[in-house]
Formats: sequence, structure tokens, C-alpha cells
Amino acid sequence: QVQLVESGGGLVQAGGSLRLSCAASGRTASVYRMGWFRRAPGKEREFVALSNWSGENTVYADSVKGRFTFSRDNTENTVYLQMNSLKPDDTAVYYCATNPSLTHRGWSGDSWGQGTQVTVSS
Repeated sequence: QVQLVESGGGLVQAGGSLRLSCAASGRTASVYRMGWFRRAPGKEREFVALSNWSGENTVYADSVKGRFTFSRDNTENTVYLQMNSLKPDDTAVYYCATNPSLTHRGWSGDSWGQGTQVTVSS
């Protein structure tokens, strides 16, 4: 298993920026893909970004494309989600996950963090 801890969330005004961190520990050798997801109030978990563990290939949800950027610090086993031009609709709890995959039942992953709250005020 891999343990994930998200951090960096907070309260920010619309148009502002935040950088989320996801620190991985444990059996990180098993990680080949990382994803960011979010759950807004009253909504199901939503895909945000998906990348190889190396961070070299990343896809983004249309709702965040051009505003969010995935990156990785190899020396720290930490991945980041840089969020710019934040909108109130970005308000959600953000989660990182290892080896996420899409099935007919939705997204699943080997490990999930506890999440970090992002609140964007207007």
C-alpha cells in the first residue's frame, strides 16, 4: 500500500491560485500513475488530472485545462497540482490517488489520500 497526504488547500478569492501537494510514502515502487480528483458539495467525485508517475504525460478535465498544471518532485515523492485562475466552481475537496482507472462503475484507485479542502469565494 501507498500512503498519500494532501496539503495546500485553503480559502482563496476567485482568480487566485493555490498549489496542492500530495506526498507519497510506503510502497511507492508500485505506483505507475497518479491522479487528482475532487468532490464538490452534492456532487460525485470528479476527474481533474491524470498523469504517469513521472509526470511526463498528463491529461486534464476540460473544466480545468489551461488553468491547472500537474508536476512531480522526484526527490520528495511528491506530486503537485498548481491551480490558477480559480473559480467558485472549483470549490471541492481535492484528492490524489495512485493507479487510478476508469471502469463502468467510475474511477477507482489503489490508494487515496484524505483530501484537502479548496474553497474559492466570489
